Amino acid sequence: MKKHYLTLVFSLLSSLVLMAQDSIASPSLQKNIPDWYTNKFEFHLGAFFPLNNTQVRVGSNNSGKGTLLDLEDNLGFSKYTTSFFGTASWQVSKRSRFDLNYFYLSRSTRYTIDKDIVFGENTYHADAEIEAFFNTQILRFSYGYAIIYKPKYQIGALIGTHVLFGDIGLRAETNIGSGEIKDNLDFTAPLPDIGIWNKFLITKKLGLYSNVNYLSLKINNIQGRILSYNAALSYNLIPKVNLNLGYTGLNFRVDIEKEKLNGFLKWGYNGPTITAMYAF
Repeated sequence: MKKHYLTLVFSLLSSLVLMAQDSIASPSLQKNIPDWYTNKFEFHLGAFFPLNNTQVRVGSNNSGKGTLLDLEDNLGFSKYTTSFFGTASWQVSKRSRFDLNYFYLSRSTRYTIDKDIVFGENTYHADAEIEAFFNTQILRFSYGYAIIYKPKYQIGALIGTHVLFGDIGLRAETNIGSGEIKDNLDFTAPLPDIGIWNKFLITKKLGLYSNVNYLSLKINNIQGRILSYNAALSYNLIPKVNLNLGYTGLNFRVDIEKEKLNGFLKWGYNGPTITAMYAF
């Protein structure tokens, strides 16, 4: 859990340092803010390189709860992946902003299992070669309000929601019947969250943005818990274009009940991001 709070601690310490700097800065220095730091619209496109740790269980009314699986250890999924990452931001006023984030990750594997696995409505026996996939899309929308607003830094609260679109499945060939067995569980999990954010201007060319979010909630047949964090340095390359280097983490726990299937997903991923930002 220590990793999950590093961004929060760093943000709070940075806030205190910059408050002290701002209190002794001259009025002319406070007004000397570069255009890229105050733009109304921002668009980010880039790549995310997460380290994944995933546990899943898919059962049914007939087979019971199913086998608890570690996707990386039991099914041969790679821990390290690369995915697409995009963000759009709208600074409505000096204190209010909206953010929209999109993340996509497609994972698959072919693996010979070493134990019997109950997944969905079928049992996959030891020594069978299985094909497995885990595809996810995450859409996040949030509103942030700057409780503290200064020309060189802002600190505020935010409220939003992560919507997780997931599909996970197994397939194996058999010598009887249809020649194959397969199961999959697809789901949509809306997970509201609340948190804090901050934005700092370090130099005329360099800025820092970070946020931390958390919430645990049950909505209809889905119970979820989420903890996310993000910190990024933004460097102004040329007018309207920045290069951003950051570190992002997201930890989900989702329990799902459907008409025929039920499931459990615990997924944590964290790693560096690199994006290009266009602002105006």
